[in-house]
Amino acid sequence: MSPTKRDDPLAELLGEFADRLHGDRWQPDVDVFETAQTFVVRAELAGVRSQDLRVTVDGDELRIRGVRLPPEAGDLRRLHRMEIASGPFERRVRVPVPFEREGVTAHLADGFLTVTLPRRAPMRRRIEVERTETDRE
Repeated sequence: MSPTKRDDPLAELLGEFADRLHGDRWQPDVDVFETAQTFVVRAELAGVRSQDLRVTVDGDELRIRGVRLPPEAGDLRRLHRMEIASGPFERRVRVPVPFEREGVTAHLADGFLTVTLPRRAPMRRRIEVERTETDRE
């Protein structure tokens, strides 16, 4: 934690969570990688239920939205540190490779959402070069 955050009691209470706030939403951490056949985005979403998630693709942008409900307070007397985000979240990832929209899948297991986008085969076609009058001589 930076020295300025260390001097701020609210920043000390919130810890590194404050760095992940963007407006009124938090952003989950993601890993983004490619394989030979796919482009994959894996988001860390422990405690998020599948019915509270929405995954969409718009153009070349993957958007993950949802909400993580706060844990039950129970017999909480005093909060010492709060780093686990709750409430609404959103994460947008640009997909830099062509992909098959109809083949996109999303799977939530063990606290990770894995979105797999199958690569689209490159479209190739041969272009005939027109001959000019000077080429015919």
